[in-house]
Amino acid sequence: MALTQLAGIEVDLVRKRMRSLRLTVYAAGRVRVSAPLHTPLAAVEEFVRTRRAWIEKHQQQFAARTPAPQLQFEAGETHFYQGQAYTLAVHPADRPRVELHPETRELHLYVPTEATPDQRAALLTAWYRQQLRALMPQLLAKWEPVVGRQAASWGIRQMRTRWGTCNIGARRIWLNLELMKRPLLCLEYVVVHELNHLHERLHNARFWGLMDQFMPDWRTHKAELNRIHLTPGAPPDAD
Repeated sequence: MALTQLAGIEVDLVRKRMRSLRLTVYAAGRVRVSAPLHTPLAAVEEFVRTRRAWIEKHQQQFAARTPAPQLQFEAGETHFYQGQAYTLAVHPADRPRVELHPETRELHLYVPTEATPDQRAALLTAWYRQQLRALMPQLLAKWEPVVGRQAASWGIRQMRTRWGTCNIGARRIWLNLELMKRPLLCLEYVVVHELNHLHERLHNARFWGLMDQFMPDWRTHKAELNRIHLTPGAPPDAD
């Protein structure tokens, strides 16, 4: 996609049907500006200029992040569950299953001898999904009364570029399956973040003020959540 030079910054400028300008900084420093169809280019450039310090701050934060490890799902690898590191143990078995052993910090994967890395990954992914599905009703019961909004429904996805999303019209929230690998409070931060969108659509002063009210230490959890890259194109936050 062609980039546009605005206020000395290379910008991916996208015009769409929307009411206001929106700025996003992606991993690797890429900057994207979404603008209403008829907004003059000069106004877009001024928008970028006034947010230059914010852009540079987030680019520096991305540069300092730790890249996610490449996994082969072999014995001895380190895998994470709720922010804790577990050593993967692989056992031959006719009945595929996953067992978590917190006392020894081991994650046991039982698979047929001929199982490929992709099949091992699929089994572990299904296990993570099962854990998150069992946990979500408890988290919603905890946080919906605090936020004062209730999700009509929720779902789990493997998302490449978001920790969570909220369909405001349908009052449906989606959580990234990868959150089961992060500390529990990081998952709770995303739940509160998405529920808060049922108060306020935009990431504006009102939105963050409400976050301060509902979860005063949200900044700590957000920083921990974004310390490791989600994917090379991941943005800085939940949506």
